[in-house]
Amino acid sequence: MSYITKEGMQYLQKRLKYLMEERPKVIDQVAEARDLGDLSENAEYHAAREKQRYIDSEFDDLKKKIGAAQVIDPATLPKDSVRFGFTVKIQKEGSSDISHHRIVGIDEIYQRDDGIILTSIASPLGKALLGKKTGDLVVVKAPKGDIKYRILDFES
Repeated sequence: MSYITKEGMQYLQKRLKYLMEERPKVIDQVAEARDLGDLSENAEYHAAREKQRYIDSEFDDLKKKIGAAQVIDPATLPKDSVRFGFTVKIQKEGSSDISHHRIVGIDEIYQRDDGIILTSIASPLGKALLGKKTGDLVVVKAPKGDIKYRILDFES
């Protein structure tokens, strides 16, 4: 069982729907390429088959992830410390760099365009932030040494 936010589940379901719509098109491409003749030297056929394998693999993977995921609503969680689904405003110690991270499940790391960084609950930073409060200093173990962040604020 893995945890996921409502938005993360919607993203996975949207991707699954896209793959379901794309697969018949790729199957048609495979059939058309097969009709061109000699398959051993047919680049179109091999490319279409590769694309079909990729779609089938991702489709199966997404179905498993969706089936095993438990949607967590951060609004229902206590607001006394950083929890799953919360957005955390942090500042790297010794720097003016401020960033916003949303703690999410391992299956929902995708690009957002609102400036919020999706940070996995399983990542070193995600683990370090959980359970902390505004003003706390968190230490993240990194290959080049510890990185310290101050929690400026958080919200569900």
